[in-house]
Amino acid sequence: MSITAKIRANQPPARADVVPLRHWGRGVFAVVVAITVVVIVNSLATNPNIEWSIVGDYLFDHNILRGLRKTLEMTVLGTIFATALAVVIAVMRLSPSKIISGTAAAYAFFFRGIPLIVLLILIGNLGLFFKNFTVAIPFTDITFWSRPVRDVMTPFRASVLGLSLAGSGYMSEIVRGGLLAVGRGQHEAAKAIGLTSGRTLRYIVLPQALRVIVPPLGNELIAMLKASAIVSVIAGGDLLTVALGISGRNFRTIEMLIVATIWYLLVIVVLSIGQYFVERKVAER
Repeated sequence: MSITAKIRANQPPARADVVPLRHWGRGVFAVVVAITVVVIVNSLATNPNIEWSIVGDYLFDHNILRGLRKTLEMTVLGTIFATALAVVIAVMRLSPSKIISGTAAAYAFFFRGIPLIVLLILIGNLGLFFKNFTVAIPFTDITFWSRPVRDVMTPFRASVLGLSLAGSGYMSEIVRGGLLAVGRGQHEAAKAIGLTSGRTLRYIVLPQALRVIVPPLGNELIAMLKASAIVSVIAGGDLLTVALGISGRNFRTIEMLIVATIWYLLVIVVLSIGQYFVERKVAER
């Protein structure tokens, strides 16, 4: 081997400098977005038709905070009841019995198909159809409990019931998809070790299905919060109802809607952060 060949053999291999590809379109898009945001914010901040002092005065008004509390209560209760109903309906949909699965399918179809605003109006006006809620033995005079509909079905209860029923229709499909994502081999293995169907569902199937179920359920929670604004049609006492009530007195509708929007966005930010950590926790299991 020549001296030149030995020198070349001892030298480290030449490295090619990697030059990152320039994405000019991304930079242009970022500039356009930034300019658009600045223009919108400036137009809102300097708009003479919007009195921001009123927004500041009512942002922490006790009536607004009371409406916000009602909205949060509706969202939490509606989500809890809807999730419980959704699990029951999803399990019924997977039943080998045609009657049980057909009943669950009809339930999901009805409450997914009827608009929420129509459902809330119907539930909120049950007193027009029925005078009393009665628990009795049919076709007899034996009555265990009876109360007027207007006393039982308050606007708040009607709102929670409507949100729960509407949400359960959508959530049942989410839960059913998560249950179907667990392979049949898991069921067969559980049966081989002597687990009943109920124990298989509780200890084997549901824990594994949570990875599929939790992310869309988190989105449904946020959707439930936004849907709670629709209960204003029956004066459910939520944030939007209170904001519109105040605007009817001070005639500043836009400002009060901005107040409600700020609170909705703040709550959604908190829920989104919580959803992120919950999804990470579930993914680690």
